[in-house]
Amino acid sequence: MPFAAVARALAALLLFPLTLAGCVTGQEVVRELPPGISIDFPPGTPMRFVEAARQIEPVAETMCRARVKGRHCNFTIALDARPGQPANAFQTLDPYGRPWLFVTTALIAKARNADELAFVMGHEAAHHIAGHIPRRDSQAREGAMLAGVLATQAGASPEEVKRAQQTGAELAAQSYSKAFELEADALGAEIAWRAGFDPIRGATFFLRLPDPGVTAHGSHPSNAQRRAVVARVVAALQAGGGA
Repeated sequence: MPFAAVARALAALLLFPLTLAGCVTGQEVVRELPPGISIDFPPGTPMRFVEAARQIEPVAETMCRARVKGRHCNFTIALDARPGQPANAFQTLDPYGRPWLFVTTALIAKARNADELAFVMGHEAAHHIAGHIPRRDSQAREGAMLAGVLATQAGASPEEVKRAQQTGAELAAQSYSKAFELEADALGAEIAWRAGFDPIRGATFFLRLPDPGVTAHGSHPSNAQRRAVVARVVAALQAGGGA
């Protein structure tokens, strides 16, 4: 695939985050990244971010290779300094299936320490290790197909069938979103802990976020649920067991 095509495909993927050793090297992909995306962390990048990125990346790769087969585990952590981006971190895949973790400068500014950033990065890496993107996409396809069949049987018009398929896809993808987030919190806490960070301290990041609560249609679990999961995982790790 030509470099320009790689750039266009990766740029498009940035619009569809989950919030989740190719034959082309990371440096070749980086030369084609949209302006504002960087993995070389230019001067002025907060050291708490650089420290977290450098320690989380190899641990995430090791845990990925130990847990999954047939999936790329060569993580790249990138700084998203594009103007106007909100405080956000997300995981996506490049055109070769390799995982990329993006952290915006706004989120870095909101984080108070390296533990918070390490926990966020571990959480995003966990989405890839747990296969959340393909699982979500599969659920969306199944939801769209079922909704389309039901709408057709009900005598809906082609346009109504299309809208039903879109709604079915959205609802099906959302149905497991909370479970995916809690899975990513648990594995992300372990990644951060094994990288030398304090996930309990890192999870205090949730205290400064709006609490989605326990609404039926929310895509994220409550902050209390998420912090409880992290506490349970850390207690197990400190006791010498697995998460």
